[in-house]
Amino acid sequence: MPTLAIIGSGPAGYTAAIYAARANLAPVLYTGRQAGGQLTTTTEVENYPGFPEGILGPELMERFAKQAERFGTVIRLGCEVTRLVKEADGQFALTVNDLYQGTESVERFQAVIVATGASARYLGLPGEEEFLDGSGRKTGLTACATCDGAFYKGVPVCVVGGGDTACEEATFLTRFASRVYLVHRRSELRASKVMAARALSNPKITPLWNKTIGAYHTDERGKMEAVTLVDTVTGERSRLEVKGCFMAIGHTPNTAFLRDSGVKLDKDGYIEVEHGCRTNIEGLFAAGDVRDHHYRQAITAAGMGCMAALEAERWLTSRV
Repeated sequence: MPTLAIIGSGPAGYTAAIYAARANLAPVLYTGRQAGGQLTTTTEVENYPGFPEGILGPELMERFAKQAERFGTVIRLGCEVTRLVKEADGQFALTVNDLYQGTESVERFQAVIVATGASARYLGLPGEEEFLDGSGRKTGLTACATCDGAFYKGVPVCVVGGGDTACEEATFLTRFASRVYLVHRRSELRASKVMAARALSNPKITPLWNKTIGAYHTDERGKMEAVTLVDTVTGERSRLEVKGCFMAIGHTPNTAFLRDSGVKLDKDGYIEVEHGCRTNIEGLFAAGDVRDHHYRQAITAAGMGCMAALEAERWLTSRV
């Protein structure tokens, strides 16, 4: 029986695989539907250490994968874990859906690292898939100001949302953008008083109350040039010239497959950890955005992947 399963193929999953493989744990990594995770939907990554000139998100994830394979990780492309259960004998039974073969199987392991990440919420408007396909053909739509803010120097952008995250993202973007429009569907922010006051007092931030986005508009190069605003009270539509649109309406942790596992989740669906990367279930560890709703950075996810692999190795060793 294989020793360790790693579910997820972002920075957390691949880093866990690198450490686990070098520890001779013979990890099997299931990529899920989107190999490489959220970074495959970005273009240039400038804040990951070791790449002073920046690197494309898909290329960075490809390097992660090659390094994991170099040390013996078995990477199961297109394989999605749809159910996880710890059986009476202590083994973990994973129901695996092979999207390429169209087959389903149950595979068993002694320990599991969950690194399935979280998916940013978007509005579901036409054209979003083209923005997020990772090809770089279109730019202008993102859900991470820290990752992409520096690409919008001297141009107007908008942030969609009304909570603490939206206010924080808008404030951060004022370091680069010429103007930041804070688009909120209500007449007042949901953010804490401190965060709201900080955003609204910033001269570079303009709140747009009772508004939502109805459409995206691109120029001849496929880059964003404007959005359509829809008034949530009157239904009136107007055009707002912006070069970037930052979504700050939350993330959804990818934990639906854990519904029968018994693992503790918080009120928002993120995995709770008790010490380091350990969950409430012996032998089950969690790393990356699936347990982190605060930092959500590639470097922090990779760090947690390292932690999870080290903890899994020590746990497995203690059972020998």
